[in-house]
Amino acid sequence: MTNFVIQKFKKMKRILVYSLLFIFHLGFSQEVPKVLKTKFSKEALAQKVQDENGKETSIKDILNRHKGKVVVLDFWAGWCRDCLKAFPKAKELEANNPNIDFVFLSLERSKEDFDKSLERFEMKDKENYWFSTGWKNDFNNYIDLNWIPRYIVVDQKSGIAKYYAISPEDPEIQSTIDKLTK
Repeated sequence: MTNFVIQKFKKMKRILVYSLLFIFHLGFSQEVPKVLKTKFSKEALAQKVQDENGKETSIKDILNRHKGKVVVLDFWAGWCRDCLKAFPKAKELEANNPNIDFVFLSLERSKEDFDKSLERFEMKDKENYWFSTGWKNDFNNYIDLNWIPRYIVVDQKSGIAKYYAISPEDPEIQSTIDKLTK
């Protein structure tokens, strides 16, 4: 009888563990936005970010500086394991597209962490900005940012050409770039 109870207990424990893992996965995994947007709202474009010198600028100003060019927005942070795993392929994507402008938007928790991550991951020679307002802000809310890394391809007129990519290996990033540069 005790052997039977022990077996039942083990089975119940296993079911509980798998159930909790499943629930955890559902609760913390990315969800593809239901609407794939093709342009930025005025509020999103007004969002302020800081460069590595602490100078504030808006997303609109950043995109205006790149008008006429295809831009890849790369959302990342030094504390993000998935971002760090994606770095080699992100660097490869950038190297394979020398005529495309890459803008890196950091979700570090502090300016000090932003500066350390730029140094640690050899990002100082790239165009970097930091959301000093944190994860929840008008821009990130508008683009349904629920996970990083995240990539958005912006066309030559500052419209959104590829709204949702979570890996630099997503073939739609390259195919979108190719379509825009033909």
